[in-house]
Amino acid sequence: MTTTAAPIVCIGGLNVDRKLRLLAQALPGSSNPCESHETPGGVVRNVAENLARLGLPVALVAAVGDDAGGRMLLEQAAAVGIDTQAVLQLRRHASDSYTAVLAPDGGLALGLAAMPLVESLNPWALEASKTLRAGAALVVADGNLPTDAWPLLLDEARATGVPLVCVAVSEAKMARLPERLAGLHLLMLNAGELACVAPEPQAAFAALHARGVARVLVSQGAEGLLLSEPGRAPRHWPAPDVPVVDVTGAGDALSAGVCAALLRDAADFDAAARLGLDLAALTLQTEDSVHPKLNPRFLEHR
Repeated sequence: MTTTAAPIVCIGGLNVDRKLRLLAQALPGSSNPCESHETPGGVVRNVAENLARLGLPVALVAAVGDDAGGRMLLEQAAAVGIDTQAVLQLRRHASDSYTAVLAPDGGLALGLAAMPLVESLNPWALEASKTLRAGAALVVADGNLPTDAWPLLLDEARATGVPLVCVAVSEAKMARLPERLAGLHLLMLNAGELACVAPEPQAAFAALHARGVARVLVSQGAEGLLLSEPGRAPRHWPAPDVPVVDVTGAGDALSAGVCAALLRDAADFDAAARLGLDLAALTLQTEDSVHPKLNPRFLEHR
């Protein structure tokens, strides 16, 4: 699979992920024994790591604090090959974090998102990386971005012709997308996030296309992918049947696979869907959010 030397620029959430698994049912108001695990996180950061492990040039635009968490995030990103020169380092701030308190069976008991720094990625802050985006092969932004960042990115996409991909992050943050989305090459989301637009998928597709979205790719979990384009019947790709170890990170891997394929041909969504599903299937078979053995050979013969 041939690729361009121009970077994929990834913009959005960069945070410390903490998982606390209770060893027994929680006792409110008391100290509860647990196991803890801490890793780099953030939707677009996970996408960037997948791409970097595939051997593709990736630059990250995000924000961290000047704390131990921020240093860990920058060091790990550099270690896997992500260019972090455009990451903002904010003095006297703690880095963004997401803490998941898990029940003994692994189910989520409580999620705590402390992510004020991603709000600093406003139009003024993004001006500093404008030249980087103008020379990109692809720009990928996640739904953590503040609403006022999107008009700038959409204007740039229309002006430069660099494809802009949005990866949704949650149902709650779907409201951050502006009404006018002309210039968006692809919106990637899951069924729950699509339902935030309209209860019925066809109505949601129509509404998003009316807002200017060129293509909508919906992950249906084990049922595969659904792609909507204006004037065409939706296309479907089944998901590979693989043993599932952990679903964490599979959606981000899917997004990375799609973006990797779009580097070769920004209009070949059949290849993009298949590569995305293959990478998601690989990630489902590991406990890590990004498969630790992922490497450029994954792209061979694809």
